[in-house]
Amino acid sequence: MNFRGVLSASGLMMGLFWLATGGYAFAAEPQPWQMNLQEPAGSIAEKAVGLHDMLLVIITAISVFVLALLVYVCVRFRRSANPKPSKTAHNTVIEILWTVIPVLILVAIAVPSFRLLYYLDKTKDTDMVIKVTGNQWVWHHEYPDEEIAFDSYMVDEADLKEGEPRLLTVDNPLVVPAGTRIKLLVTGNDVMHSFFVPSLAVQMYSIIGRVNEAWIDVPEGTQTYYGQCNQICGVNHAYMPIVIKALDKADYAKWLETARQEFASVERPMKTILASSN
Repeated sequence: MNFRGVLSASGLMMGLFWLATGGYAFAAEPQPWQMNLQEPAGSIAEKAVGLHDMLLVIITAISVFVLALLVYVCVRFRRSANPKPSKTAHNTVIEILWTVIPVLILVAIAVPSFRLLYYLDKTKDTDMVIKVTGNQWVWHHEYPDEEIAFDSYMVDEADLKEGEPRLLTVDNPLVVPAGTRIKLLVTGNDVMHSFFVPSLAVQMYSIIGRVNEAWIDVPEGTQTYYGQCNQICGVNHAYMPIVIKALDKADYAKWLETARQEFASVERPMKTILASSN
């Protein structure tokens, strides 16, 4: 086989590997043998994945350079090739380079990192608010403006319907309107939990006595996003899945009418919190 044939075969193998692994990343849930990140949904996730990809290129280039430098030094300055070792104590040019270049690399990393951090703090520019409370071992969701609240329990494996993922399906998902920026107020009632949905790039700790803020911008279109508690919180830590179900605004309005009857909340403790946060 000639060199061109080797390249073609290698490309075919890489394509098959991508289909078997990375291709699954386009789902908003983990897949068997998945190697890549989940497909980003919303501007936050897109920016986070972009930063991740940039860092991957940088650290790969640094690793390859250091490896090549080590191989060169081992070969060039081995004992047999240098019976009389050099007595050089320092080199001004090299010392300047190994100081300036890392500083430039850190600056190149810091600029997009700070942009993303400040972008994550824009919790005031949102369209609606949802309070999420972590408990051992269930998530409680409250819509303060709509005055509804409900618990979200994992569905047992024996009760799963066809197509529903094991250990990720819940009885009452967090339903949101698509194309909406949503502020999440995350708190807890007992031990520390973590509200984590990878495809939306949201992860916020649930701590008793404290309300942490995060936000997500759910893209247009009907989609279901899966996540889990990301903080070891006890014996049933693995059974606290998170499901965010995005509906078109018309379908969301219909769901809201039904939810007001099924999940009507008589308590309105969030009014004070919302007033203080704004």
